Amino acid sequence: MPVAEPELVGKLERRQPSAFLLASARGVGQVDLQPTLWTGLIILAGLWSAGWRIGLFATLGTLVSTATAYALGVDRSGIALGLQGYCGCLTGIALVTSLGDHAATYVLAVVGAIVCTLLMAALTTFLAPYGLTALTAPFCLVSGVMVLGAPSFDRIWHGAPNAVSSTTGGDTGISWDDLWHAFFTNVSQVFLVDKWYVGLIMLVGLAFAGVRVLLYAAAGSVTGIVAAWALGAPTALISNGIYGYNAVLVAIAVGAVLLTGTVWNGAYALFGAAASTGLTASLTSLFKPFGGHTFTWPFILTTWVLMAAVPLLPRLRRSG
Repeated sequence: MPVAEPELVGKLERRQPSAFLLASARGVGQVDLQPTLWTGLIILAGLWSAGWRIGLFATLGTLVSTATAYALGVDRSGIALGLQGYCGCLTGIALVTSLGDHAATYVLAVVGAIVCTLLMAALTTFLAPYGLTALTAPFCLVSGVMVLGAPSFDRIWHGAPNAVSSTTGGDTGISWDDLWHAFFTNVSQVFLVDKWYVGLIMLVGLAFAGVRVLLYAAAGSVTGIVAAWALGAPTALISNGIYGYNAVLVAIAVGAVLLTGTVWNGAYALFGAAASTGLTASLTSLFKPFGGHTFTWPFILTTWVLMAAVPLLPRLRRSG
């Protein structure tokens, strides 16, 4: 056995670079709660198609978070599934879209990705007794704090890039062009990207995760559109995916990942998707006075509440 040990170590060391890259690719897909390699690669391609800055910062954040997890000795099975990379991915995108492409932003993206890994461990420990997972909370906490504090530092703040307005009011009529645009941008806005063709590419990636995942992503997008329109949300914000991306995430998480595939569970997931649409408006109004960002908080809070209720709702069953 001692003779064979060096050979085993050598094999593991040779496999580490490829294992790291595969885990990082899966980390991109885990933003949509999917560990499938092709899903991650296709979504990453969609991010690069949105612009090299988006693609670069998404890649940088994912790689750094994954590398940090390796360095800290986090459970390798979780790393291999991409569970340590997805918050870093979103943090990188959030920082470049909020602060612009500057040298300081690269430094913040690296630091933010490292902190995401630490917060992932902390929140996982805290939430475990309740049967809940961290979801994208590390990303929201890290990015929210960094973006909120950025204007106080001259070497970080260079003026905010143009962004989709989150104000209320405006035209509430909706056309076919608005509808199909919203359907796809609801998917791309999960990654803070307002480009319909990126959403289309991402749906192709989700198809590789399975028909059920694709159907719930589509159903979540439609639910978000209907709920936002029924509540009278401004057409421009519906079309740009501002009111629908959290619905997409809730539908995938609750309907396709966390609960089994029953009619009751499906209805529960879509109810949550609709609720997250209303919560998006509430949290946006809450954060607006002090310059905070909604990010994926509606998805997180809605999913936590829905899943915390499951043990006392006999008609609903967790997966696994």
